[in-house]
Amino acid sequence: MDGARIISFPKILDPRGNLTFLQAPSQLPFDLKRVFWTYDVPGGETRGGHAYHKQEEIIVALSGSFDVVVRRLDGAEEKFQLNRSYYGLYLPAYTWRHMENFSTNSLALHLANTPFDRNDYIYDYDAYAALSNKTQL
Repeated sequence: MDGARIISFPKILDPRGNLTFLQAPSQLPFDLKRVFWTYDVPGGETRGGHAYHKQEEIIVALSGSFDVVVRRLDGAEEKFQLNRSYYGLYLPAYTWRHMENFSTNSLALHLANTPFDRNDYIYDYDAYAALSNKTQL
């Protein structure tokens, strides 16, 4: 759906504790330019509710769990539950999403291909749909 997909990262099993790693550029579908994380989200809250013009993103649940809901232009939604630190959800540009159902102490790592740019955000779904229909995304 809209190119959103789960990416598996290496998982090194060890009785002392497992290890997962990321190496750019071989394990990322873009050049990494920014890293940020989301945490301490109060119960019942959502994050996101937008798309980006340029930014591609991978979201990883480093701790706990949460859902990422991706909405298509026809209104259909797909929900990805992230709860393993060796999986990431790749979201290409022009992917509408929001995050919900955060467990206690969840920690979401976000990897992006662009530096922060407020002008890259699309916050209004109707404007996103109109833009998407106009440009055949």
